[in-house]
Amino acid sequence: MTEEDFKEKLTPEEYRILRQQGTEAPFTGKYVNEHAEGTYRCRACGAELFSSSVKFDSGTGWPSFTEPVNRANVELREDRNYGMNRVEVRCGNCGSHLGHVFDDGPSPPAGGKGEKRYCINSTCLELEKKP
Repeated sequence: MTEEDFKEKLTPEEYRILRQQGTEAPFTGKYVNEHAEGTYRCRACGAELFSSSVKFDSGTGWPSFTEPVNRANVELREDRNYGMNRVEVRCGNCGSHLGHVFDDGPSPPAGGKGEKRYCINSTCLELEKKP
């Protein structure tokens, strides 16, 4: 898709976040408190991104996941914007900005090092609920 295609498909807010690396305010996204089972897809292109089975309440104000459905569907990039050193998460299919990933996820059931926290904007997601 071209940028014009994205502008036609997405709302101005979706375009700002997905295509211009924006963010939504914490605790405002529609999926922060969502508990339905299903698959979260990229709002821009429909690629499968995360399963509800790995979603958890991080208390940060954004939907959080421990791992993607398929690692090939997400791309990780260094992000040094705003004087911070973070890892940006992008859709591996269309390149849209999704959020960031951090090393402070929940501890695995067997203990040990914590899992990842994929902190994703609700605006970037579309939940395909299980029937």
